[in-house]
Amino acid sequence: MRLAAEFTTEPFVGEGTPPPHATETLRLVETAGLTCEFGPLGTTVSGEDDELLPLLGRVLATALAHGATRVSLQVERVDG
Repeated sequence: MRLAAEFTTEPFVGEGTPPPHATETLRLVETAGLTCEFGPLGTTVSGEDDELLPLLGRVLATALAHGATRVSLQVERVDG
């Protein structure tokens, strides 16, 4: 099944370079080869469940290991 996920890592940083908990999770998602979009308030990623669900566990671990104090995650089924 096809899924879309959006995750936000905190603490938020105003203007300037995004913090490591945001950039390292983006790098992880990009390396996985899934479609992703990085924004100021979150990152969206989509793919098949067998690829995306294991990746989300790694996203959480990476964010927390790089200074995140909270990670919000929403997952939606998008294949009807």
